[in-house]
Amino acid sequence: MHNVGEEIAGEYLRTQRNCEFVEYNLYTPDVQGEIDVVGISLADHTVYLCEVAVHLTTGLRYVDQKTKQSCSARKLIQKLEKDLAYAQKYFSEYKHVLMLWSPIIKQSKAASKQNQTKDIQEIQSHFLEAHNIKLELITDQVYQECLVKLRAYAANESKELKSTILRYLQIEEHLAKHLKRIAVTDESEHN
Repeated sequence: MHNVGEEIAGEYLRTQRNCEFVEYNLYTPDVQGEIDVVGISLADHTVYLCEVAVHLTTGLRYVDQKTKQSCSARKLIQKLEKDLAYAQKYFSEYKHVLMLWSPIIKQSKAASKQNQTKDIQEIQSHFLEAHNIKLELITDQVYQECLVKLRAYAANESKELKSTILRYLQIEEHLAKHLKRIAVTDESEHN
């Protein structure tokens, strides 16, 4: 079962990146683990591979259970390497887009032991140097912008949307329009 963060990423791929196919928690046959979200755009001949980390209070933070030390960069590099290997094997003819979805990246002082900004830079540098791939970051403000695009998409649809996230946004947007009309009608009746 996928979580809310994964559904946000998947619905963004479906509605904004024209992915005809979106799969959640795809178990990879060759290595242990799963890919959080995979989107395939047949028209663009692109496969999107997304790791999703929605840690609201700690930001993008993974901790090694044995050493209790931060291991965010190492863990995410391992996950994204696995994702990329899967795409290279099964979608070799496609363009590969690696994405990291995390709404909150905590800002730290440069000398901090657990520096999420440095972790992100390390992950980006790794994929640029090792594979000439620019990791697409959907974090902080960019994450917010993706939510705004999903909200706008939902607001413009009148048919029932299958995604619970999009349906929720659709209800909110249509209710807001309805309440605004009621308020205008009530105000004109009282004048």
